[in-house]
Amino acid sequence: MAKKSIFDRFRKRANNNALVGLVDMDSWREILCTGYTRLIDSPEVRVCVDLIADLVSNMTIYLMENTEQGDKRIIDGLSRKIDINPAKGMTKKTWMYNIVHSMLLEGDGNAFVLPKYQRRDGAEYVADLEFMSPAYTTIIRNTDGFTVSYKGRQYNPADLLHFVQSPDPSYPTLGRGYRINLKTVADNLKQADATKSAFMSDKWRPSVIISVNGMTEEMSSDSGRDKILNKYISETNGGSKPWVIPDELVKVDQVKPLSLKDLALNEATEIDKKTVASVFGVPPFFVGVGEFKRDEYNTFIQTKILSIAMSIQQELTNKLIISPDRYFKFNYMSLMSYSLETLANVYGSWHDKGIVTGNEARDVLNMSPKDGLDDLVILENYIPADKVGEQAKLNE
Repeated sequence: MAKKSIFDRFRKRANNNALVGLVDMDSWREILCTGYTRLIDSPEVRVCVDLIADLVSNMTIYLMENTEQGDKRIIDGLSRKIDINPAKGMTKKTWMYNIVHSMLLEGDGNAFVLPKYQRRDGAEYVADLEFMSPAYTTIIRNTDGFTVSYKGRQYNPADLLHFVQSPDPSYPTLGRGYRINLKTVADNLKQADATKSAFMSDKWRPSVIISVNGMTEEMSSDSGRDKILNKYISETNGGSKPWVIPDELVKVDQVKPLSLKDLALNEATEIDKKTVASVFGVPPFFVGVGEFKRDEYNTFIQTKILSIAMSIQQELTNKLIISPDRYFKFNYMSLMSYSLETLANVYGSWHDKGIVTGNEARDVLNMSPKDGLDDLVILENYIPADKVGEQAKLNE
């Protein structure tokens, strides 16, 4: 009875439908793109995240100290630990790259580092800053906030370095990722790639269509149709001879197949790429849309990159430094894009005005220091305003 009722149900449903379509499953799978799309599987998302992580990890981390003459850079064991070998088996480049990548993708807006201390000469030193892989890290929310489970052990967030991207209004101490904002866009980009691949691999797109009078006997069989082609349309001598065909029997048309431009895939894909770039704050030319613009790139460094660097350096300062006069600082100016001519003009002018020394100007241009260029010099006609009347030439 159960089987019969199922068949009856399908039979009634088929009778109620006015249209029935038959689809080749192999071709349907080529065109239809279904299933869950991870953000990391989207090339555009991967380009943006890799770019941001690469740029942040390229910056030198300075340990600075407040003094009466201004902030000065401090070089000691802690500064070397952070900027050279923060974790076992990792350089600062790979360590910082993983932190930023986890913040933007795998960690869903959060990245954790486990500090390990070593006691020596009555004081504690930072021995290792272990990056906590998101694959082994779980955030457990509770009434008091949250705890972090890592490799079977639970940790208080106060004992960890917690780097946050885009704080969640519902949980201000936790970050939130981009999966909701970019899910639809990532699906569209994957669908566009699948459609383009299926379109380019389609072999049934003839460039010439021949229409023949269907009343002839030759059209009723394959051999007859081949006979017409051989009789009227076959070429000789490498195609140099013109075709001679009956006026009313055969008609030849050239067919121009649809292109990707006709399908508007290029325009739709370009819009989605711009959307991905704008969500991450990356200039669109990095995802293949538009041309490189120096001002746009520098704005990207001063906004998006500096914002991520600021959150990281503040967490490092808050958790690793006891002195109220010291702090960590990223050298974001090293990422700015300036021409050699611009740098030479600016630092040459500053050298003449006594703002920088000759060796400081040479360092910016990646030149080795020279003896005798460590003093501030100034042109003789640069004098204080209240000393203008005391020039020797006026006294004469």
